[in-house]
Amino acid sequence: MMTEAEIRTERVDDVPLLVWQQRVMGIPHIIDEIIQPHGNRQGLSVGWTVAAWLSFIVSQADHRLSYVESWAAEQIGTLQALFPVAVRVQDFTDDRLGDVLSYLSDDASWAAIEAELCRQVMQVYELSPERVHVDSTSAALYHDPEGNPLVRYGMSKDHRPDLAQLKLMLSSLAPMGMPLATLIVPGNRADDGLYLPVIEQTRQVLQRRGLLYIGDSKMEALLTRAGLEAGGDFYLVPLSKKGSQGELLHELLKPVWTEEQALTDIYAPEPKASEVSDKPKRRLRARAFAVERIQEVEDGPESFDWTERMLVVYSPNLADSARQGLAQRLQRYCQIMCVNGMTLRKKDSPL
Repeated sequence: MMTEAEIRTERVDDVPLLVWQQRVMGIPHIIDEIIQPHGNRQGLSVGWTVAAWLSFIVSQADHRLSYVESWAAEQIGTLQALFPVAVRVQDFTDDRLGDVLSYLSDDASWAAIEAELCRQVMQVYELSPERVHVDSTSAALYHDPEGNPLVRYGMSKDHRPDLAQLKLMLSSLAPMGMPLATLIVPGNRADDGLYLPVIEQTRQVLQRRGLLYIGDSKMEALLTRAGLEAGGDFYLVPLSKKGSQGELLHELLKPVWTEEQALTDIYAPEPKASEVSDKPKRRLRARAFAVERIQEVEDGPESFDWTERMLVVYSPNLADSARQGLAQRLQRYCQIMCVNGMTLRKKDSPL
């Protein structure tokens, strides 16, 4: 007696690649090692649920949890073949995914997952950390900030002051830009107080000191620099012109104008060697000098001081760009003045 065969067709797309990459990174294993759910929880573990959910988010470009269950039902056979454990459609209901979010929202668990995951990635790729970039960005959202502590109105980098936003502080490993630690805060928070917390998270991830942390002028806060120095790390930040620092550059340049300060010329070789000589051409990239000063902060009855080096750099390329920009602005200004002058003469002319 012959029986009819049931054929089920599923679109594989990029799901096998996404699941395989997460297994290589150790995401399901790390999450299951750190997060210990309630003893009565049954079905797919938290780690493997996250692996499927991340596959859905990346594959479908959709972060809404209400569509995960229907997505899993359409390719349950593919998921069952890829996962080393049993998978059911019921593992991806809204309630199950909500429980996963509650586990991941625990700050201690999330910090431990982030640190262990970064260490795993660095071990796999044999990365040698030396420089870390720290910076922030904001994300505008079409959300009502009412009742949401993370979504707030603030200084919008997207030039959308009408939208509420949240802010993300990120540290990344240079030069490849691999994320190391993240800190998500309300969109109205200032950047100054966010550097040390994310730097401390980065230290927990890398388990190393003596690294160079690079940031923008908002990282120049004295307490931030003191925290880096006290922790045995280094920093590189541009100094802004706020406060008394506005006159600092003029004071540093006075010995240059009187030719009392020696300058160091910094050259960089051209990509190709000269046709006449085997030696590569040398083009002046910068002229610079360094000075040192003592910095001090007070922590209660005690004080902490260290020697800070300031680099004063002149860039010929930047200077040329500034001169060209000034010349263009002057030319436009003269054209406008000439046109306005001709218009006035015509208007006031008795003819």
